[in-house]
Amino acid sequence: MSTAAVGEGRGDVADRATAGFRQRYGTEPAGRWAAPGRVNLIGEHTDYNDGFVLPFALPLRTVVAAATGPDGRWTVWSELDDEPVEFGAEAADEPGRVDGWAAYVAGVVWALRAAGLDVPGARLAIASDVPVGSGLSSSAAIESAVLAALVDLGGLDVPTERWPRLAQRAENDYVGAPTGIMDQSAVIRGLQGHALFLDCRTEEVEQIPFDLDAAGLAVLVVDSRAPHRHADGEYAARRKSCERAAATLGVAALRDVPTADLDAALARLDDDETRRRVRHVVTEDQRVLDTVALLRAGRVRDIGPLLTASHASMRDDFEITVPEVDTAVEAALTAGAHGARMTGGGFGGCVLALVDVDAADTVARAVADAYAERGFAAPGTLTVLPAGGVTRV
Repeated sequence: MSTAAVGEGRGDVADRATAGFRQRYGTEPAGRWAAPGRVNLIGEHTDYNDGFVLPFALPLRTVVAAATGPDGRWTVWSELDDEPVEFGAEAADEPGRVDGWAAYVAGVVWALRAAGLDVPGARLAIASDVPVGSGLSSSAAIESAVLAALVDLGGLDVPTERWPRLAQRAENDYVGAPTGIMDQSAVIRGLQGHALFLDCRTEEVEQIPFDLDAAGLAVLVVDSRAPHRHADGEYAARRKSCERAAATLGVAALRDVPTADLDAALARLDDDETRRRVRHVVTEDQRVLDTVALLRAGRVRDIGPLLTASHASMRDDFEITVPEVDTAVEAALTAGAHGARMTGGGFGGCVLALVDVDAADTVARAVADAYAERGFAAPGTLTVLPAGGVTRV
């Protein structure tokens, strides 16, 4: 069973960040700040429709070792790219001036400065166990760890409740990725043993008990190894389709279409593709609410069919899955998973399956065997429990 794609065994990630800082800057960091990756238990493409999501933080982490540097200058090194990137205030203040992975760092500086905060110059070194491009929110992990570091280093007066919106602004307005608020909220506000029930309109959150351990369950995360196929353009297209449909229906967002009125709403739309998109979002919001109700009642195992229904909706109505993720879901269910679904924006990425703890290896092997039969690259797998959010380590 391969685990390399979802967490490299390369030593402790915090120690790697510290070692990188020492090697690059020849001194000790002032501190280290860690932010997790996340998986979304259920609620896909509902966030930008002002709907509901239910993510949880992962034990995989991105760590930033940092210290203050010259005023108005920021230097960042990552173990993914040995060449450091340096930029000044003029580049930080102009979205798009810094590109590549360093744009996520510059974007945080920009968002803080745009909020009127005196951001300290800094030297940063980044190490991560959150895989890039797998739908586990590696970008939000970088943004959140950098944000925590700069807030602490500068003694900035920024309540934690504001952090998700600042990190989202970095990604939306500096990097140019049209993500919702979910990723940053989960990464920053995650709580061990809980899933984060987020109302994406009001930004109200509730920590929902998700005690897998007590139920004898775990979540098996499968890195499909599928390359993201046209993900950015397709994501933007889905978002625009939802916005157009909301305008046609005369609502602020698709969240405002009640499930009981779905058939009537669909009848008002002109084409079948738009109807399918709307049906996914409206029914997915309801699945989130149903999942939350079951978890509040302690019925963890019973959420499985909702996860599977979510995947079918993403596959058939929202059309964002690919053969690798469909194969992983089908194999996991055949091997005894209580439910399984793709997680993340789609067109590649990861699958999660709700499994009995003692069946995790069996399910993982079944997925690997199904991949081998289809000629796909071997998947990566990791069994996880909900972890905590951003912190200083």
